[in-house]
Amino acid sequence: MIVAENELVPYSTSDIPDGPWLTFAPHADDETFGLGGSMLLAKQKNIETNVVFVTDGALGGDKNHESLVEKRVEEAKQATSALGVTNNYFFAEPDRGVEVCERLINKISTLIEETNPKSIFIPTPLEFHPDHRATSELVWRSVQRLVSYTGDVYSYEVSNLAPINLLIDTSAVAHQKYEIVKIYASQLTENKYLSLVKAVDTARTFSLPLDTVAAEGFFKFTDRTASLETQLARSIKPFFHALTAD
Repeated sequence: MIVAENELVPYSTSDIPDGPWLTFAPHADDETFGLGGSMLLAKQKNIETNVVFVTDGALGGDKNHESLVEKRVEEAKQATSALGVTNNYFFAEPDRGVEVCERLINKISTLIEETNPKSIFIPTPLEFHPDHRATSELVWRSVQRLVSYTGDVYSYEVSNLAPINLLIDTSAVAHQKYEIVKIYASQLTENKYLSLVKAVDTARTFSLPLDTVAAEGFFKFTDRTASLETQLARSIKPFFHALTAD
């Protein structure tokens, strides 16, 4: 029997995850592009949100690297203030140079222990940018190491639609999110980011009522013993179930 659509993608939305939140953004803007709407909803509910900016973003333009880093930090502070973020952490790792290493796993593990978030957000491991994929792996390995950590881990989408098992309706705050996206002026000249963000948000309304104008998709990782790759592979398998007759 062919698997129906509602077994492959959510056909209803969920409440936002429990707080506090700890979001890992490989670059300044990923947090807004990927889950800015959900963060605004968290702000409305007085949920504490925290953001880790992993890289210095020095390669996000043709400007002098030092001045660009300063500009992106300034933009990040403005954007997260508008999103209602409680704390920002700037790791200042080299742009396009994030490595899955013990030093960063230890650093992330320590931060998770100190902040004790109920929900952690990472870019989907199926992102194109290497810093995004490395960030996801670093955080997941850190969580696996913390036996006492009982919170949840969710991936979010920036540049690639990936498998999801949770949808959040962000229609009510979509316009506000897009205004915050504009704060990242240094990046909006590098790509059609505002249009791309709107496109992803619109694409995620496919399985929702017609009056839903924007949504954000997430994948909740539930098997702490398995790799990110294994869990995503399991989610893809039903797409190919019973496509041919026995």
